[in-house]
Amino acid sequence: MRTTRNIIATIFFLGLPAVLVSCGGGGGGGSSGSASFFVSPHGIEALSAGEVTDVVARAVQASLDRGQLSTIAVTDRVGNVLAIYQMSNAATNSTITSGLNPNAVAGLDGFTVPSTLAAIAKAITGAYLSSTGNAFTTRTASQIVQEFFQPGEVNPSSGAGQTSGPLYGVQFSQLPCSDLNVWLSQHPTIGPKRSPLGLSADPGGFPIYKNGRVVGGIGVIASNANNVNGIYGLDRSIQNVETDLDEEIAYAALPAALRPPESIQANRIFVNGQSFQFSNSTPGTAGAANVATQGAFVALAGYKAVANPTSGTSYGDPASGYTASALPAFAGLNAFNLVTDTAAVRYPATAGAGGLAQAEVTTILAEALRVANRTRAAIRNTRGSSPAEVTISMVDLDGSVLGQIRSADAPIFGTDVSLQKARSALAFSSADGLTDFLNSGNAGNDALVNAMDTFFAERPNVLNGNVAFSARAIGNVHRPYFPDAVVTMPRGPLSTAISEANNNWSPFNVGFQLNIVANQVLGTLGQTTRTVVGGNQFAPDASQTCVDPAVAPARQARFANGLQIFPGGFPIYRGNTLVGAIGISGDGIDQDEMIAYLGVINGATALGSNTLRPFPVTSTKITADKLSNSGTQLKYVQCPQRPFIDSNEDNVCPAP
Repeated sequence: MRTTRNIIATIFFLGLPAVLVSCGGGGGGGSSGSASFFVSPHGIEALSAGEVTDVVARAVQASLDRGQLSTIAVTDRVGNVLAIYQMSNAATNSTITSGLNPNAVAGLDGFTVPSTLAAIAKAITGAYLSSTGNAFTTRTASQIVQEFFQPGEVNPSSGAGQTSGPLYGVQFSQLPCSDLNVWLSQHPTIGPKRSPLGLSADPGGFPIYKNGRVVGGIGVIASNANNVNGIYGLDRSIQNVETDLDEEIAYAALPAALRPPESIQANRIFVNGQSFQFSNSTPGTAGAANVATQGAFVALAGYKAVANPTSGTSYGDPASGYTASALPAFAGLNAFNLVTDTAAVRYPATAGAGGLAQAEVTTILAEALRVANRTRAAIRNTRGSSPAEVTISMVDLDGSVLGQIRSADAPIFGTDVSLQKARSALAFSSADGLTDFLNSGNAGNDALVNAMDTFFAERPNVLNGNVAFSARAIGNVHRPYFPDAVVTMPRGPLSTAISEANNNWSPFNVGFQLNIVANQVLGTLGQTTRTVVGGNQFAPDASQTCVDPAVAPARQARFANGLQIFPGGFPIYRGNTLVGAIGISGDGIDQDEMIAYLGVINGATALGSNTLRPFPVTSTKITADKLSNSGTQLKYVQCPQRPFIDSNEDNVCPAP
């Protein structure tokens, strides 16, 4: 059991150059410490039905060894559910709880959900956050989504705390209402599949590997013999080394051949001497129980069509929904596309509302990918020589997807998140982007949107289209403290309040980001099919995207997969006119931001344009960093120092 704290990579906050090293070392039952650097992610590995059965049998035995009754889920890399198993008398439900709102329902905090859905969310999180260069767990997720980073480290007497987690808000991605996510009823294998509860921060979810490649994830929710609800929560403090039974059972279920290589586990990834958390224990692999006598495999409408375990898809095979790009514009750039069930590119570059031409979209996507291929990855244990692997999305003025391209080994979670970031920057920078949320009948949303004008009293109507908001700037005003981490200061205007007297904030109740999708998320949990337009499985009916049509009928697509509040998204302007937006998600938030920012600028240069920019060019509109409250300004863009593998360039991002 680890006894020292792990501290996150400061590269997320400071943009410092990464010097990544591989650390050897033991850990009972772990796989070999040899590195799996530069492993091709292409589709040659997948979980077999027999391997899935074996993993579940070992999870059952690990549960019995610890006196627990578990619900167990296994998925493949793109979110297909390969098995759901419930031990006899295991609790059928789990309660979402942060521990901050006892005896109350606030946001998702306090809700009861089926344990099967909680286990699926954990398994998907382990798979979606990982790559051939990093293996992240739901404990890693817990560390990076809370109000302090590190969780639990704060000095209230001095008012000094840690900044919020670098991926604060990512828990509300991969939502079951997302228009990007594919449902089982639409196709049995193509991903990315929806997660019933978004990304999970509850320890007990791990990625599964074969020969250095991510092939899936496992999630466990355990309960005792009294059939008391399981707990779906998170670790509120890294200052103690808790023993988590869900985590022990899930890890003990993985034989050595299916465990992540030690060299890429989160706690082995060092940036400036600091690392993430992976697991609080490393149990040896459990034996295999007789699954026929301890419970049953179950089908689950909308997630698993048959009870018996099934084989996973190979990432990179067209059946997975991800394949190497054959588009000429991206030749030689290590590019992947999302594809349909006929292997057609799902989001090819196209012109859209607002005036971005197809050639402009293609060029910006390609130039952003070129920047990524030069950028040193931040969260990838490849000795500092591996490029960032990211997903790039562009949208038009309506929020419709103009194009998407990704690096071969980009984490799956970035598929949805990059689109969220682009749409969020677009909506906040638009003259009418949030008007549908005012006077909508939802007093909470009305109050939060109106609070923006009060907060920036020296510049009224900050949401009237005359201020360009990046995803980073949106995040600045969506933290429970402003400035971030100063605990003596009030909340940002879009955040739920956090105080001793009114402690309603929690990672399951963050404010506007959740409020605008909560009803749709909860409503979609029980839905087994998605209504589609004209029989097109990739064009869901507007009533099943993440914004309730009664709240925002005019701009459905702008929040059709939710809102995101950490860096990596920018509006795109032609001179002073908003024409679209770009979002990046992958190997480090400062890296995401730089790739998006320079992708637009370099794309404009390649096109011979001096007006196409990730900020308004003329002085009649401002960028959000010109806004301040109590003397503290927002931030618009923050690029890493010396970010490139092939040069020592610094200060690479021109000021807006």
